[in-house]
Amino acid sequence: MSLIINPVEKLTPEVEQHRKTAYSVNPLFLNRWSPRAYSNEKISDDDLYSILEAAHWAPSAYNDQPWRFIVAKNEQQLKIFHEFLNPYNRSWAEKAPVLVLIASNKVRDNGETNGAHVFDTGAAWGHLAIQATLLGISTHAIGGFDKEKAYTLLNLPSEFELHAVIAIGYRGEKGSLDPSLQQREQPNDRRALEEVIFEVPENK
Repeated sequence: MSLIINPVEKLTPEVEQHRKTAYSVNPLFLNRWSPRAYSNEKISDDDLYSILEAAHWAPSAYNDQPWRFIVAKNEQQLKIFHEFLNPYNRSWAEKAPVLVLIASNKVRDNGETNGAHVFDTGAAWGHLAIQATLLGISTHAIGGFDKEKAYTLLNLPSEFELHAVIAIGYRGEKGSLDPSLQQREQPNDRRALEEVIFEVPENK
């Protein structure tokens, strides 16, 4: 039995229109983008935990696995999350059937500070987003939320650093968004590759 579920084999039409690469990459990486329009279709637990399982297999310094995923998937849990999202983000994210707060433990099991906790947890978010794309599910990372309120409402320990709330769901109609957001509901482009790559100069 294949371990690859619903593989993405080609670019979606909207991605093909808005994203071009200088070098060949698997379409999976381009088909991953961050929409704001979500349908009311529920995410199955199997798919949700498949997405989180993939995140959990990210690379980790000393195998500390500092990432933590606080999951809201029912009405009562989602209402708590909605309380600490800022109004702009809540206006669209409250339609997503699942919200996941990604945090990281700053302290290793031996009591020392984990200097790689943010780097490792960013890798976990990347794995999460790619696995969701493989399943035909969209994600959007939200940085605009009240962290202090989240700590209080969720009773989170101080050694956790909060990074982003991830909206997870199936794509909805662009027309369901506020008009100010509809024009932004498309894949964005990237800087030219040469702007972000710097080779070490050779000694003369």
